[in-house]
Formats: sequence, structure tokens, C-alpha cells
Amino acid sequence: MRQLNSTYRGIDTTTDVLSFPQTDTTTFRKSTPGNHSMLGDIVVNLHKAERQAREYHSTFYEELKKLLIHGLLHLIGFDHERDTRSGRKMHKKSKELLSKFSI
Repeated sequence: MRQLNSTYRGIDTTTDVLSFPQTDTTTFRKSTPGNHSMLGDIVVNLHKAERQAREYHSTFYEELKKLLIHGLLHLIGFDHERDTRSGRKMHKKSKELLSKFSI
């Protein structure tokens, strides 16, 4: 995961989740319902997810759910690193999806 983060983001440290869009995220936002296409790939660092679950007093599956939603939001164009407003929007959408998603 560290190598992927270094290669594709220029950040030489490990991370918990990475997303690799198949196409430009604006394509997704302009798509119509029923128009199915591959969004991209989400890579989850399972070891880090397990550590974070313990750290946050959560279960592994809850942490995995958070990371998958986080990665999915990046694939559809959300970016918490862009600015504070974008970060708040992504956090709000993440909480909304987490409340509807059960494992």
C-alpha cells in the first residue's frame, strides 16, 4: 500500500484506502440512472483497517465499511483534501451512507 501511495500520489507512507477511477469523475456525475459503467478500483489496506478498528473501538467490518464508502465517494468525485467545504460535504455524505449500509 505504501508503494501504491508513493507511485500514484507521491506520498511515501502507507494509507488505509486508495481509489483509482476508471474514467473522469465528471462522467459519473453526468450519467443517467440505469447507465451502468465501472467506476474504478478501491484498494483497502486490511492490516491497517484491522489496527484502526481496534484504535477506534470498532469492529473490523465497521472499519471496512467506512473505508469502502470513503473510496467509493472518491470514485464519484468527492475530495476531502480539496478544501474545507469539500471535506464537510464528503463527511456528511459518508455519514449518510454509513447509516444506510449494514453488514
